[in-house]
Formats: sequence, structure tokens, C-alpha cells
Amino acid sequence: MKINVVGPGKMGRAIATRALAGGHGVCVVHPDADPARALAEELKQRFPDSECDWSAAVEAADVTVLALPYDAALQVARSAGAALAGQILVDICNPIDFSTMDARLTPPDSSAAEEIQQIVGTEVKVVKAFNTTFAGLLTTGESHGFPLDVLIAGDDSAAKDRIAEFVRSSAMRPIDVGPLRRARDLEALGFLHISIQQPLQLNWQSAIKILP
Repeated sequence: MKINVVGPGKMGRAIATRALAGGHGVCVVHPDADPARALAEELKQRFPDSECDWSAAVEAADVTVLALPYDAALQVARSAGAALAGQILVDICNPIDFSTMDARLTPPDSSAAEEIQQIVGTEVKVVKAFNTTFAGLLTTGESHGFPLDVLIAGDDSAAKDRIAEFVRSSAMRPIDVGPLRRARDLEALGFLHISIQQPLQLNWQSAIKILP
């Protein structure tokens, strides 16, 4: 499948890496062309036989991943408009007030994914995924010899199936946790996972793993 990765930061780099490792085409998207071009060139050197390009705006694709903080993700959702119609839109953010690390930015009866779904409308299928994985481990797709678990929430079963396909092709394990409202729980879990990094000196090398 063709995947837009919006944002050339650590998470964007990691998700693009997994996509290319899984044999998918990637377009790195950023309004400032220089960082998007730089990341695309870096990835093409690592995956010389892959389809990897860059763009200043969201293009037609099967999937667009918003690898962005909450406020920036909302801005792209508002501005991308018709370019997102018919696509699966993956929200990966944890909407945390990073100035205090003491609160989430969404209403208590909502989530970042649900707020984005309201903005983009029903022609776009929003899926929550990757918010409980950290970039360093996501680059390799594993932790301590175990494939990473990617928890997925969404209201459209076909859209979740496509994201699960992407996750499996990238040597990770998808876990469907239910409808899009479960993004509230995933974002709470992501917040907790982030908040314990410093007290436990985990250095962003921990992963949430479901074991039988």
C-alpha cells in the first residue's frame, strides 16, 4: 500500500522505516520541504529498492499517518480537506500538556482520534494506533526479542484490517482493542507509559506487551 507519513520527526522516521521494511511505498510529508526531502533521501539509502518520496502536502494514498503532536495533528486535519477523502487516517498522538505533564488536552469524554474524526468527517476513516510505542523500539519493531504490540482502535473494520496488515507486514503484532472511543483508553495508557519513564529510568526503551 502507499502510505503518507506526515512529520519527519522521530516517530515519523520510525513509522516510515517499518513501512519500507514491510514493502510499502512511503511519501514523507512536511510543509517545509527540506526536512521531508532529507528524511526521504536517508530512507532511500537504507532501502535502495523501495518507493520513497517526499512532498510538501498530503497526497493521494491508501493511508496517511499523522506523526505529529496533538495541536499539529488538528491543524493538518483542518487544512488537508479533500486530500484525505477516501483515505485511512492514523492518529498516533498522545494529547498531553507537556508543560506540566499533569493533564491531557482533550475533553474527558473524547480523545484526540475522536476530535480528529469530527474534523475530517465520515469520508475519512480514522484509526488510533502507535501511540503506546516509542520511536527507538519502533524503528526495529521489537523489544527484548519480542515483536512490538501495536494497539488499534477504530469504528471501521476494513480500515482497522488494513492497518493490521501494515503492522504484520512490518514484523509487529496488531491487537484490535475495539471502536474509536477506545482511543480514550489508549491515550490514557500512553500517558501512563510516558509518565513512568523518568521515575523508573527506562530511557524510552520500554514497551507495552500483552502476554498470554
